[in-house]
Amino acid sequence: MVLKQTFPRNKISYTLIYMYDLAIIGGGPAGAAAGVYAARKRLKTILIAKTIGGQSTDSQDVQNWIGTPHIAGMEMAKQLEAHLREYASLPGQGDVLEIKLSVRATAVQKSDAGFVVETSSGNYEAKAVIVATGGSRKRLAVPGALEFENKGVTYCASCDGPLFSGQDVAVVGGGNAGFESAAQLLAYCKSVTLIHRHKEFLRADKATVDAVAAHSNFKSLTNAEPVKIEGDKFVKSITVKDRSTGAETVVPVAAVFVEVGMVPATDLVKNIVVLDEWGKIKVDPHTQRTSQEGVWAAGDCTDGLYHQNNIAAGDAVKALEDIYYFVKAH
Repeated sequence: MVLKQTFPRNKISYTLIYMYDLAIIGGGPAGAAAGVYAARKRLKTILIAKTIGGQSTDSQDVQNWIGTPHIAGMEMAKQLEAHLREYASLPGQGDVLEIKLSVRATAVQKSDAGFVVETSSGNYEAKAVIVATGGSRKRLAVPGALEFENKGVTYCASCDGPLFSGQDVAVVGGGNAGFESAAQLLAYCKSVTLIHRHKEFLRADKATVDAVAAHSNFKSLTNAEPVKIEGDKFVKSITVKDRSTGAETVVPVAAVFVEVGMVPATDLVKNIVVLDEWGKIKVDPHTQRTSQEGVWAAGDCTDGLYHQNNIAAGDAVKALEDIYYFVKAH
């Protein structure tokens, strides 16, 4: 507890403000892993997140979560939350992990005793913070993309894909997310055309690429980029340009599913840690420490070279080992 003194209308009153050892911001694999390890180390911890699960909740079949060959994204989220709640209160230890969901963290500020995490439901103070906020999907920046958003341009195949059953659709993006979206759509769409700006699919697992490419109603346009989306009330076509020749091709489709990367959710810490040119938090890869002593980061919000569920969880575990020694030394 930290005792704070206030003076309302010239009368002295005192308010007890709880000081946590650690505040975790984010509920994806990184946030969940941090929560489990913090609780096991008996650090008094608060986890703040809108939801548990992260970006994979959009996937119908996650195949690379180690130890689980196949799992739907929503089921994975349930398992992560169950694991967290297993450690929320321990016999003889009391509450070691407080989970605050449906809460949006808006800023992290330095305080005399550590850090204050400002949220939509109040402020929370902690000696240390780990940022595991992930990111949001990048929007497609071509004429027509904004005009036809939710009218055929969509950013979630599992959410909107069934609406286009029996129709021709396109996927923009050649990473794992693009191929996973294509795999979902192939189950009920007439055809799926995947548009990728590079000649090869270096950011997608070969097993996933091979499985999707084996479908007779799948085709890919490589070394190509979208230049515009057209329609009337709804999408009717996407125009694609060959990056070598400049030649343009109009592809008739009823929908365009966009998987072109993520924007890191780092605005809440931009004033206290160093970000790279893309807005990702710069971290020490040995410890996940940021430029601000007492603040760590893990997962897709960092400048780590690769981003996957397993890597995010591993980064968080690495950070917790370091955080434990930091908290005990302060």
